[in-house]
Amino acid sequence: MSAAKRRDTNNVLLSRSSRESRRGCWFCENEIDPDYKSVDVVKSFLSPRGKILSRKITGICAKHQRLLSSAIKLARHLALVR
Repeated sequence: MSAAKRRDTNNVLLSRSSRESRRGCWFCENEIDPDYKSVDVVKSFLSPRGKILSRKITGICAKHQRLLSSAIKLARHLALVR
């Protein structure tokens, strides 16, 4: 593979990554914290099987991911969410 082709490939990879924009944290944008009592919000961060979705999928920050996982676990314990 020639050096020119390698450069072209790298430029494509760089341009693809620069086009992708990071979504902001939903909780930071709305200035709220995750709460176990807001069942609709908690359910939106669960998979159809009831597992907690990852930060890569949801786009929320690390702080709110920790708070959300605690809220989901408490809601499960209180049988608000399956």
